[in-house]
Amino acid sequence: MFRTSNPVLRDDTFAGQRWGGIMNDLQRHEAGVNAPALPGVMTIQGTAIKTGFLVLLCTSAAVATYVAGDRGQISPMLPVAGGGILAFVIALVLAFWNKGAAFLGPVYAVFKGAFLGAVTLLIASRAGDKAAMIIGPAIGLTLGIAIALAAGYAFGLIRIGSTMAKVIIVGTMGLMFFYLAQFLLGMFGIQFLSQVHQAGPIGIGFSLFVIVLASLNLVLTFQYADDGVKNGAPKYMEWYMGFAILVELAWLYLEILKLLDKLRR
Repeated sequence: MFRTSNPVLRDDTFAGQRWGGIMNDLQRHEAGVNAPALPGVMTIQGTAIKTGFLVLLCTSAAVATYVAGDRGQISPMLPVAGGGILAFVIALVLAFWNKGAAFLGPVYAVFKGAFLGAVTLLIASRAGDKAAMIIGPAIGLTLGIAIALAAGYAFGLIRIGSTMAKVIIVGTMGLMFFYLAQFLLGMFGIQFLSQVHQAGPIGIGFSLFVIVLASLNLVLTFQYADDGVKNGAPKYMEWYMGFAILVELAWLYLEILKLLDKLRR
C-alpha cells in the first residue's frame, strides 16, 4: 500500500477492511478464469466518471464566481474567505468520514470552485490587460499536466517507488509547516522568507518546485486509487478518490496561476 501526502488521504483509508473484489476472485484469476466485475465495488471507470463530474462542478462554480465578481455583483473577497474556509472544513470532515464523499464531495467542489474563481479574478484584476496571458495558460497547463500524468500512469510509464514516495511525503509536509509558520509569524507582523511570494528568481524557483511537488502528489493519488480498485474497495470510495484528485488538481492550478503571475510581474 502506497503512502500519500495528500492531506485528505490517510494511511488507513484502505486498511483494515474485509472488502470483496479481487480478493474474492483471486483463485479464479489464478486459474485463468475471467471473473465478472462485482456490483458495489470500486472501479477505475467509476472513479474517472465521478472525478470528471466533480471537476466539472468545480469549474462551473469558478466560472460563475469569476463572472459575477467581474460584473460587480459580488465582492471577490467573500468567496475567497467563505469558500476557502468552508472547503477546508469539508476536506477535514471527509478525511475521517469517507462515506460522506458522495454528499459532501459535490459541496466541496462548489465551494472550492468559488474560491478558485475569486482568486483568479483578483489576480486578473491586478494583471489588467495581461490577464488573458495568465488565466488561459494556467487552465491549459493544469489540464495538460493532469492528462499527461494520467495517461502516463495508465500506460505504465509513470510509477513512484516507496523511496520516492517518502521523499514526496516529507517535502509536502515540510511545505505545509512552512506555510503555517509564515501565517503564524505574519499575525505578529514578522515577514518570514517573503521572497518566495515575490517575482524574483527565488519566488519563481519556489513556484516551480511546488508545481513539481503537486504533480508528484497527483501521481501518488492515482496510485492510491489504483490500490483501492485492486483491493476491491466499496463503491463509495469512487466519490472519495474523485474528491482527493480534485484537491490535487485545485492545488496544481493555483500554483501554476501564481507562477504565471510572478512571471508577468
